[in-house]
Amino acid sequence: MPAPFNSNANGSIEITTQVSRIDLDRVHKWLQRKSYWAGEMPRDVFDRAVRGSLCFAALEGGTTVGFARVISDRATFAYLSDVFVDEQRRGMGIGKCMLAAIVVHPQLQHLRLWLLATADAHGLYARHGFTSLAAPQRYMERRDAEVYQRMAHAQGPGPGAAPSAA
Repeated sequence: MPAPFNSNANGSIEITTQVSRIDLDRVHKWLQRKSYWAGEMPRDVFDRAVRGSLCFAALEGGTTVGFARVISDRATFAYLSDVFVDEQRRGMGIGKCMLAAIVVHPQLQHLRLWLLATADAHGLYARHGFTSLAAPQRYMERRDAEVYQRMAHAQGPGPGAAPSAA
């Protein structure tokens, strides 16, 4: 396992890939409640995603303040996903610090292609070599935007939910 990556303006942020050190409950709540892309993601789906990814977390004094995961075969391709920084800690270089650690990670070197999707952080990613798609006409997607809502509805109300009147 690579040594922790430490860097931001005041040196108080540590980047780790040790999942055992990441507050996954906190990250799931961020993604489920505050991200525009993962709303209502069930916890079991999140846990499977974490297991299938190389996860990065920004820690400040042991507290998880940022998260990102890379889905990759670690030979040719990587997809950067779920990049999130605690709303109270934004603007402090945490996202930059995480991206710097991600692109130099030993298991993610010499990849032919990296992809990501973003609505609002193009500048951050451009600083790390990302550009618009060179040939967008070659890419396709298969999207199911309501999958998490259907899963939640199929599972019914969660613990502590008021019983419905029949």
